[in-house]
Amino acid sequence: MPDPVEPSGSAAPLLIACALGIEKIALRTGDHSGARGQVTVLRTGMGPVCAERALRAACGDGPLREAAVIASGFCAGLAPGMHPGDLVVADRTRLATAHTPCTATELLVKAVSRALPGRTVHTGLLAGTDHVVRGHERTELRATGAIAADMESAATLSSALSAGPRPVAAVRVVVDAPEHELVRIGTVRGGISAFRVLRAVLPAFFEWHRSLLLPRR
Repeated sequence: MPDPVEPSGSAAPLLIACALGIEKIALRTGDHSGARGQVTVLRTGMGPVCAERALRAACGDGPLREAAVIASGFCAGLAPGMHPGDLVVADRTRLATAHTPCTATELLVKAVSRALPGRTVHTGLLAGTDHVVRGHERTELRATGAIAADMESAATLSSALSAGPRPVAAVRVVVDAPEHELVRIGTVRGGISAFRVLRAVLPAFFEWHRSLLLPRR
């Protein structure tokens, strides 16, 4: 179910979608003081099918029908040298052969860098999968041009746009990488680090959202 946060001011809504309970906790308990308008944190459930279903329901009608959408949570880093706690700001997402461009990526990258100075921010293609990628699958996805992968972002953004035009973005925190494979989120240092980073990135989401709040013509 969507989980609204008390609005600050009057503005177009922002919907932040994630898959896991631990991601929702991070996104709910971070600093919301910079938000403008209603902010809704939606747990979609795992996988592209769940993400598509949840976003079509949330954005199809009602107060979120014109909401800006950010897909967030954890991801698998694909490039050598990535570490848990690094950030990925997608310039586009891909599910199968369908690509979805993201809105105002450069602005979002700058906002993320300001919110988390010293953290490495990667920008590029975020690939959608229907399962957790391991081992050789990372190399295969990397060869297609992707820098990171997760199961929900691509489906989230494409489904949100299918319900109507709106700004969309995807920001993920690397929870495991080629040299740092994680068996279960939250059980090792990498998962704890990623949780803290996810909580801390919220001001960047709100800065991006505020920059898009222009009168419609």
